[in-house]
Amino acid sequence: MFSPKARRGRPDLFSSAKTPGPVPARHPALREALAIASLDPAVIAISHVAAANAGPAQVVDIDVVVLTRPDGRFHLDVVPARRVRDLDEEGLVQIALRELALQQLVVTAEDLRAEPRRSNVRLVWSYKDQPVPLPLRLRILKALADEGPLELGRLLEMVSSDVDPSPATMSLACANLLELDLTSEPLGPSTMVRYRT
Repeated sequence: MFSPKARRGRPDLFSSAKTPGPVPARHPALREALAIASLDPAVIAISHVAAANAGPAQVVDIDVVVLTRPDGRFHLDVVPARRVRDLDEEGLVQIALRELALQQLVVTAEDLRAEPRRSNVRLVWSYKDQPVPLPLRLRILKALADEGPLELGRLLEMVSSDVDPSPATMSLACANLLELDLTSEPLGPSTMVRYRT
């Protein structure tokens, strides 16, 4: 999923439709967690905070990824990608996180390996940079807007095209234009697809 060939630009930066700019992501586990967050309908935006105040006069390097969801703002704590800090530095980081009113969202190695989500995310994310011709994009999005949520197999049948519409559908999910259920079952004809509002 994260082979150098699949990544464009600098491999230590991550970008998606939910990031306003590239997010530093030097660890593969963090990049995987960011791909999951990018495809998660509950995540509205992904940002990076390099430094913050830890008290009235001290700025500390916190280097955290922030996920914005309807239920609040969370700093993404990917256990395999945690930075090693001494006790004093960790204390200052915790103060800065409290000042920012960020809740902690812990992601373990087991969370990243959870199936079928892991395989589904890797498959969908592999189409991130797949160009989608405008007529095909409009047909897919119009079908979802008109019909409401559809099973993937039904959507692909409805969209007439000279080319297979499956890669375009995956690319549109990466572009945050539609939602795929990536947690219930392996990606297939019965996977639910929704128009992203």
